[in-house]
Amino acid sequence: MSIAQFPKSPNKVHPTEPSAVGSRNSLAQEGRDKVAEARLILDEAVDKVVNHVQNKLPEEVLKKLDVMGGLKEKLYNYVNQTYVNMFNRYTVTMEDEFIKKVRDFVDREEAKGLARYTPREIMELLDKIGGSDKFNTGEIEKSIVNMYGHLQGHIQRGMNDLENETNAILRQKTDVGAFIRGENAYAIIKCVFKDNELRPKYVYDVKLSVNILDSELISPIYHYQVTVESLLKDAIQKHIHELIDKQIQILKEELLDQGKSELTGTEMMFEKIKRIENFTDDEKEDEKSKRYTILAKKFLDKIEGLRAEIDLEEYDPLNIRENIKYIIDEENIRNRGYNTAVNAITSILDTSKLGYQVCDNMKNARICQIREYEELDKTVLPDERYAIRLAYYDQNQLREAKKEFDRQMDAFTREILRVWDVVHAHYESKKRFRSLRDFDDLSNRLMSRDWRRNKREEDADPNSVLWNEIGEMYNENSFVEKNNRTYEDRIHNLKNKLKYLREMLQKMHGFQNPIERVILDERINFLERRFNEFTYKINPHHIQPGLVLDVDVTTIKRKQYMLKGMANVLNEFLYSVSRGFQDAAFATFKRRRSTVREDIDQSFAATEMKEDIFEAAYKSQAEGEIKGSVDLSSSKSKPKRGLKEL
Repeated sequence: MSIAQFPKSPNKVHPTEPSAVGSRNSLAQEGRDKVAEARLILDEAVDKVVNHVQNKLPEEVLKKLDVMGGLKEKLYNYVNQTYVNMFNRYTVTMEDEFIKKVRDFVDREEAKGLARYTPREIMELLDKIGGSDKFNTGEIEKSIVNMYGHLQGHIQRGMNDLENETNAILRQKTDVGAFIRGENAYAIIKCVFKDNELRPKYVYDVKLSVNILDSELISPIYHYQVTVESLLKDAIQKHIHELIDKQIQILKEELLDQGKSELTGTEMMFEKIKRIENFTDDEKEDEKSKRYTILAKKFLDKIEGLRAEIDLEEYDPLNIRENIKYIIDEENIRNRGYNTAVNAITSILDTSKLGYQVCDNMKNARICQIREYEELDKTVLPDERYAIRLAYYDQNQLREAKKEFDRQMDAFTREILRVWDVVHAHYESKKRFRSLRDFDDLSNRLMSRDWRRNKREEDADPNSVLWNEIGEMYNENSFVEKNNRTYEDRIHNLKNKLKYLREMLQKMHGFQNPIERVILDERINFLERRFNEFTYKINPHHIQPGLVLDVDVTTIKRKQYMLKGMANVLNEFLYSVSRGFQDAAFATFKRRRSTVREDIDQSFAATEMKEDIFEAAYKSQAEGEIKGSVDLSSSKSKPKRGLKEL
């Protein structure tokens, strides 16, 4: 830094070279007008001497002095030859010496005070001390790299804090965007901001659930009880797709050499599907099947049903089964994905200054619960706190969770309908005989018995009733709703029922509180509180197999310290364990602008039309019958490409 600000002067004596010893010019003058500066000094010095002489000498003496030119011109020439030259050399010398002193001072301070990481200089120093054969610098180099990494992490975290603060100021409100960034919004299952039950005016309760799919995980996660056979088959599948990708890359190069257009995303997908038969098939019982090319069938038969643990009575270290399991355990395929996720979330919490008193890591169940405080009573806990639940779900777990969620929803529906019937029975019991208080009383008095019977039958049939006094009835018979239960309409309807019952009791009793109303109010409040807690949870019908991060944050509305800190933790965690989501269609899509016209760039040359591989494939099949399997590769003969060749 000092070299660029304070250039070094040449170490020699020269009258005109800038910043040389004894020079009239200096690099530090930075383009100043030396002629104007000299003229200013000359005029001031000459005027001062002339005024002094004219004031001290009599007029007759002054007349005799004006011989062969004026007195002022003589003084001007004298000062110009002597004083100005000495002044220039003095100023140049002083400026250069001052620059040297400042430059040396800055160099010393930078080397002493600034925390500069210079791994190359450290390596040279260590090599001079002992050499590569006597002194190993690998560990020190790793530590320096770690120092760089930590420094970069702190800088990035500070930039994230600044970005979040700026966005919050610009938004002037708290919403989901303040909690998680836009590029990670696709992973959100549920995010709810609501007022705290104990302090609704000052405190927020925030719930965020994020689902990272299996296909998006950088390191795949498996359950502890997954079979060794499943782990091996997943590894073989990954290897097969790597081989297919190599073949697709070779095909791309051949198409470019032949002058054909490049493969699109759809064409590439079809080409990959075609090549699957070169590596595997569905013949499970045939030992010579392609599926057993990488790993023979006898090895897969040995490990059939083998899981993470073997009974001591059956364990034999020399068996093939035990040795295969030993190799799998050495690779740590079963646990490394989950361990990486736990290490990521805990290390990010530590570096973000969000400590925790509870870390319940149920490794075999693939569930990790982290809480800031050990206490669970909400009335005792502070207003700034958080709780995290990290869990991995597979398809079997989600299937059972969906069944349990459906049973709980049916139970709440049944209990709320019971309260509905009891409140209406209580309402009917308070009516006087033959009194008119509502529409039902009037219809029973005026209409015939057959009309009343038909009305009761229609009300009892759920397929015929599409509306009641609560509002529209929920429809759960569509194909999408049957297979992906949202219960959105039912939840809305049941909450409106509870609200309607409370209004009915208020209309019946006003400000009076008989024992019947107290009992019904307690039951309605209890069901409403528990039903709100149930709907606050995640609906398992909309969770896909993968990692689920469930975060509960309580924060003060004016401070939002925990909310801002947890936002950085979540975004950094998603970046560390997830590949992210990218739509290939949007990556290749180009929107035509109104200013882009094809008729502007006209040419008399013939337009080159590259042949598409689909067109070539159909052209080759034009004479014969077109079948479902079409060879889209080039027409020249090519050697077989399979597992043996690659």
